Amino acid sequence: MKIGTKSLLIGAHQVVLHPWYVAKAWRKLYGFPRDPRLWVAFVVHDWGYWGKSDMDGPEGETHVELGARIMARLFGPAWGDFCRYHSRFRAQADGKPFSRLCLADKLSVALMPRRVYLTLARASGEIREYMARCSAEEKYAVQGMDASSEEAWFADLCEFLVAWVQAAIGQEGGSHGE
Repeated sequence: MKIGTKSLLIGAHQVVLHPWYVAKAWRKLYGFPRDPRLWVAFVVHDWGYWGKSDMDGPEGETHVELGARIMARLFGPAWGDFCRYHSRFRAQADGKPFSRLCLADKLSVALMPRRVYLTLARASGEIREYMARCSAEEKYAVQGMDASSEEAWFADLCEFLVAWVQAAIGQEGGSHGE
């Protein structure tokens, strides 16, 4: 089974738990998500990981497209972009602002209890990829996370994501749904 599929079934993007933490983050940032389209986005935004052989490599970075297609078909192109640009890297590559979903998605990691996140990320094996991408030649090197242990890495990740979300709040993209 490929790592993207494992992430959705038993990992950090688990299809039941992850959307709830994204909703919790949305509530913290913007208030209770009353628009039902938001709830659909919380559920489908990462479905594109299904069948992917990596999480943050060239294949994994395309994961945003499935959720974007679903949202565009159901609710129109703006909602497709809302889902597509939950990825900072995709937004940057396309020269677009990231969506509010990006902020909630990133904050959701920091809201998940350490033991729960690490158990899921270990079960899927994705934690190995995430930690390896912290090395000097990888895309997360600038974040300066301690990859000496999973616990140290996760603590640094949460600290980084909370700081990033706080800094980004004033720079939110125009594609935000509500």
